[in-house]
Amino acid sequence: MENKQKIVIAEVGRHLGESVTFGCWLTRRRSSGKIQFLQLRDGTGYIQGVLVKEEVPEQVWEEASRLTQESSLYITGVVREDPRSPSGFELSVTGVEVIQVTQDYPITPKEHGVDFLMDNRHLWLRAPRQRAILKIRAQIISAVQSFFDERGFTLVDPPILTPSSAEGTTELFHIKYFDEDAYLTQSGQLYMEAAAMALGKVYSFGPTFRAEKSKTRRHLIEFWMIEPEMAFVDHEENLRVQEQFVSHVVGEVLKNCRPELETLGRDIAALERVKPPFPRITYDQAIDMLKELGMELPWGEDFGAPHETALAEKFDRPMFITHYPTGIKAFYMKPDPNRPEVVLCADMIAPEGYGEIIGGSQRIDDPELMEQRFKEHDLSSEAYQWYMDLRRYGTVPHSGFGLGLERTVAWICGLDHVRETIPFPRMLYRLYP
Repeated sequence: MENKQKIVIAEVGRHLGESVTFGCWLTRRRSSGKIQFLQLRDGTGYIQGVLVKEEVPEQVWEEASRLTQESSLYITGVVREDPRSPSGFELSVTGVEVIQVTQDYPITPKEHGVDFLMDNRHLWLRAPRQRAILKIRAQIISAVQSFFDERGFTLVDPPILTPSSAEGTTELFHIKYFDEDAYLTQSGQLYMEAAAMALGKVYSFGPTFRAEKSKTRRHLIEFWMIEPEMAFVDHEENLRVQEQFVSHVVGEVLKNCRPELETLGRDIAALERVKPPFPRITYDQAIDMLKELGMELPWGEDFGAPHETALAEKFDRPMFITHYPTGIKAFYMKPDPNRPEVVLCADMIAPEGYGEIIGGSQRIDDPELMEQRFKEHDLSSEAYQWYMDLRRYGTVPHSGFGLGLERTVAWICGLDHVRETIPFPRMLYRLYP
């Protein structure tokens, strides 16, 4: 078969009636005695190969007969239409070249526990459900980049090793950087503010780390963040960019990943409702709504997952909670000029119980107020000298936000836990494989 031009399963529709060859793995084989049905995958798609004993040499029949789950092979056959198939095609097999017959593949069609599957994550990725999630993740990444690239943003890469923290160091991984202390980044935001002063509109897309001893379904230790920063943009414009951004991402997934969403059993109608404008409520209104729901919370306390879920249930698309109390938000957020006890910020809460997927704000641009915040938060003026320079030399109104990729994948895919949203999750008690 070495002389035959190989294709991939995703391309079979272009070769109707032709003989084709491709490399693949066997997911399942069944036989009725005179016919073998081979369920095949190659990463690009799935197809059934049909092998009729009377129509192939005995050697081909025998080679196919010894195939086991996840055996690897090259297969040759004629592409036929089959309306019963999800792809619309099947393969009339004429040749089989076995690469390896797999023995005792650990993940079988039976039910397995989560710990077992996570221990075998390197193999679990091959399952149709996991493949669908990773395809959707890739489409989300593509949509993120196209949204910003088409709107004049420049991609900038912030450092992963930092000498200080954007929001305190209690949840950071500390490492030695030769003779100095350093941390794995939990956000690239401060560096993106610097980049925005050079390039106007920028975004970063990279890994971030939180040393949170959390075991909730929403948290990972290592996750990916998309963090845009925009010069000359205020709080209101920042919210408009966010709702356009999320709507674009969901729209691209709906357009390009229907088969994967169907594999996951995702409610397509819920995603089709994700269109701007998104509902907005203030922190004060949220407190009142929670009180009506019997979830009373003192003013000045942050919302937990149950509170966000209860508020989001009142809306059919993502919603914003704006104007949080200054005391529970980061030091760099700009106070509302008309009411300095709250800041010009917003959290975007996804529907269906998925919680916060975006946090953003207008940033403080007043050098004197920023100096005051440093003192209030006991931040080292030496470590943040460069950050203060952004306010000393040509300060402007500017805003930004951060979107957590894995939570967004979980919401769009309708997953119960973020551990399936990333190929190899890092969680409180999991660093293998």
